[in-house]
Amino acid sequence: MLTSLAWIFLLGMFAAYVFKRLKLPNLLGMLLTGILLGPYVFNLLDGSILAISPDLRQLALIIILARVGLSLDLDDLKKVGRPAILMCWLPATFEIIGIIILAPWLLGVSILDAAIIGTVVAAVSPAVIVPRMLDLMERGYGSKKSIPQLIMAGASVDDVFVIVIFTSLVAIAKGENAVLWQNLAGIPVSIITGIMAGALTGYGLVLWFKHYHMRDSAKILIMLSVSFLFIAFEKLELIPFSGLVAVICVGIAILKLYEILAVRLSMKFSKLWVAAEVLLFVLVGATVDLQYALSAGLLILLMVILALCFRMAGVWMCLIKTPLKFRERLFCMFAYIPKATVQAAIGAIPLGLGLPCGQIVITVAVISILVTAPLGAVAIDLSYKKFLADDLNA
Repeated sequence: MLTSLAWIFLLGMFAAYVFKRLKLPNLLGMLLTGILLGPYVFNLLDGSILAISPDLRQLALIIILARVGLSLDLDDLKKVGRPAILMCWLPATFEIIGIIILAPWLLGVSILDAAIIGTVVAAVSPAVIVPRMLDLMERGYGSKKSIPQLIMAGASVDDVFVIVIFTSLVAIAKGENAVLWQNLAGIPVSIITGIMAGALTGYGLVLWFKHYHMRDSAKILIMLSVSFLFIAFEKLELIPFSGLVAVICVGIAILKLYEILAVRLSMKFSKLWVAAEVLLFVLVGATVDLQYALSAGLLILLMVILALCFRMAGVWMCLIKTPLKFRERLFCMFAYIPKATVQAAIGAIPLGLGLPCGQIVITVAVISILVTAPLGAVAIDLSYKKFLADDLNA
């Protein structure tokens, strides 16, 4: 296992460096490293690493969502208002509907399998979007109209919305709680219980941290441990509950009640993400059957591109009757292109559960990352100076 970890970190970070020098998202280098190290190419990874990769991927997802919560100011969300609420779910819904229409036609899958594929593909990537939006907020681009806040808030909740639906659809595919409407009715309940648990826990942690001095590193360990318990409680299925919603809401509560601490903890989580990101994308790459991906690649690529058109239409609908100019709306559409983190974190779950659609789901997830992550990142980086007002230096 130690040798495998050495390969993962050394080669993953080297490939990330090369891609960064090429002005491309570094996660692409990590993903390709995983494909090469995995069992379908050079087979250099120990089976014990692959066996625990689902848990490692979930750890990485918790880290990035905790950081999102610590950076998500609800006052900014309120300032933006209706468009922010719509951006949380409407573009993802458009894309899921698009894939439900396209996937049976292009890939020959069932409606349920198409819906699972849609929920995997529909989430945008905090790993690509959040750092860029935080940078724009610091530099003042689009700040008067809260455009970076709109995108970051919408993208963060969008991920949770998609993940909760994905979890319900996978349960149906496994034959658990086989009544569809019962599962769908549980979605809003799970979100509400997740919000309540996260907010109350965040409030409790703030009281604890204010009264008992400890290092920030210890606070991070406590937050991670609480997050693990949220995920474990969700798996018990005692009540409809979203652990990931709770993870985000803990961070939001800390930011609301103890902003100075939230900033420090966010910086700590960003350092943890350095290692977690490498593990996440290399291990996802290792699950890809390259021969299968090449055989179905063109049809999957076509579906991903067409589904993006549905997503962009959804973003445009969210921004109707807002003060945003045409070019600012176009920037929001570009910012909602990248996919990576959630696809990497949940794309392999159906395969791990032995679902018939497992291999095609992970293949679609990886191809969507390879296409949209660089496309979206480059579109954001090249367009923000032209499309957004520099409100800091105006």
